[in-house]
Amino acid sequence: MMRSKFRWISGAMAVGALSVLSYAPADAHHAFGAEFDADAPMQLVGTVVRLEWVNPHSWIHIAVERMTRGGEEFVPADPSAEVWMVEGGTPNVLVRRGLRRECVPIGSRLVVDGYQAKDHTLKRANGRDVTFPDGRKFFMGSSGTGAPGDGADRRSLAGGGDRC
Repeated sequence: MMRSKFRWISGAMAVGALSVLSYAPADAHHAFGAEFDADAPMQLVGTVVRLEWVNPHSWIHIAVERMTRGGEEFVPADPSAEVWMVEGGTPNVLVRRGLRRECVPIGSRLVVDGYQAKDHTLKRANGRDVTFPDGRKFFMGSSGTGAPGDGADRRSLAGGGDRC
């Protein structure tokens, strides 16, 4: 009798714990195609104004001085008003590729190749490559997301490429 009561209580607690855990909202982790437009490649040239080195994605905020989209070049009158958020892979993945937070101080000038958000009213892009003024280039995307050239081409620098 005592054993069956213990099993019943243990089972009820397990079901309760699982229901609480499954109720937690799913965070905003997504596949590339859910948020970004593979048919809208772009290049942003500008200065880093903010860096978010957080999971599940890093974000580099860039005051854009020049942008190329759809084969057309745009030069904003006021770069400080044209700040784009560029999504990168997780901080852990970027560090393994040789790109640390210290590599991208505020004020750094960068060239970012990536893809615009599906909602073209947002100033948001998924970064594929980031290039520094000295020519160092890093793959900053997330692998296996469905993005064009998402790392399946093994361009990750984990095997000994550039380091900052």
